[in-house]
Amino acid sequence: MTKLHELGFELLLHPLYNPDLPPSDFFLFSDLKRMLAGQKFCADEEVIAETETYFKAEDKSYYKNGIEKLYDRYNRCIALEGNYIERERE
Repeated sequence: MTKLHELGFELLLHPLYNPDLPPSDFFLFSDLKRMLAGQKFCADEEVIAETETYFKAEDKSYYKNGIEKLYDRYNRCIALEGNYIERERE
């Protein structure tokens, strides 16, 4: 927390659950879920190995883009004073 303050970030409180504010690691798991779909594992170690392989294969831009999307979404939520954000159509 100290480092965040040193870098000029402000901690914003938010409700325990808000559909417009996904957890900061949310973007990581939708793709991982698709990759693991349909696979069968006999041991926890197999799941851990697949997960580690998945994350090691991603380059820096994957993480950067995910964080930027969260930043944009948080700013929209702040601008709307917490009101609902309509999902964008792709």
